[in-house]
Amino acid sequence: MNGRSILRDVAEAAGVSLRTASRVLNDDHRVAVETRRRVQEAMLELQFQPDAMARSLRAGTDATIGLIVESVADPFFSALIEAVETAATTAGLSVLVASTHRDSAAERRIVDRMLQRRVAGLLIAPTGDDHSWLARTSTSVVFVDRGADGPETDLVGIDDHGAAATAVSHLLSHGHRQIGYVGDTPAIATSRARLAGYRDALAGHGVSVSSQLIRSDCATVASAASATAALLDLADPPTAILSAATRCSLGVVPTLHAQGRTDIALVGFGDFAMADTLRPAVTVIDHSAAEVGRAAAARLLARIADPALAAEHIQLPVRLIERGSGEQRP
Repeated sequence: MNGRSILRDVAEAAGVSLRTASRVLNDDHRVAVETRRRVQEAMLELQFQPDAMARSLRAGTDATIGLIVESVADPFFSALIEAVETAATTAGLSVLVASTHRDSAAERRIVDRMLQRRVAGLLIAPTGDDHSWLARTSTSVVFVDRGADGPETDLVGIDDHGAAATAVSHLLSHGHRQIGYVGDTPAIATSRARLAGYRDALAGHGVSVSSQLIRSDCATVASAASATAALLDLADPPTAILSAATRCSLGVVPTLHAQGRTDIALVGFGDFAMADTLRPAVTVIDHSAAEVGRAAAARLLARIADPALAAEHIQLPVRLIERGSGEQRP
């Protein structure tokens, strides 16, 4: 065929309607497998390349999505950003990334600027709980990692409460009753759920919860290190610790090693570089930021293609990886 193929050419070659070809292009799950195969084969045969800019101009939006996270320096969010960028690039879109640094006013300013640029959609890791102000926008929005109060919208994350309870139950099964908790502030929805999971797992096993063992104000690596040192200085220190965020683990682990207390059992929430090479290697709740990013991007692309989709809360599975630190007995 001479010249650049367009989607109508693909539809004719596959023997389907233009609407069906468009649905395949937008990865709409409602298209039958055989129909999808024919359309994809036609795209390959005709060397069809979607014109993302033309599609965006027809829609009145830029060929860009916005991604708003706490901090691009955070290990979890940096991995999530990479996964979202890969998915967006494959779909012919660019990504604008911005950090809120947990400043709710800054978050609103960032959202406003992105909406002014007419982004096709927004992925947001919310800061704070009240996001009722998002109700004024018709732009597709998907919350990632955590939810917030406001308009009913998609949320892609994990069962933070259940995952934390699994970690604590694992430590309890190895004989621990003095289990410390090092986590982020409960002002963050995910941290609040993880702390509740910790408490509920202990209570469910008839173990009283000591406030002395809880350090739930660790927003930085340094504060997590200080919190761990304070736990070790207690008259009755913990025999095990749940580190409830990757950022926290980066403070907890070096402190245990520096003080020669690697005999204390540890389960970390979220894997991190070299966790499997330490001695003992760190047992973790595998909370894949990349999987969350890919699923969130896929959901946003589906919502952009069909804004009438009913909102869904998508919880991705996690698994506990036993490596040695979480299997030590008191």
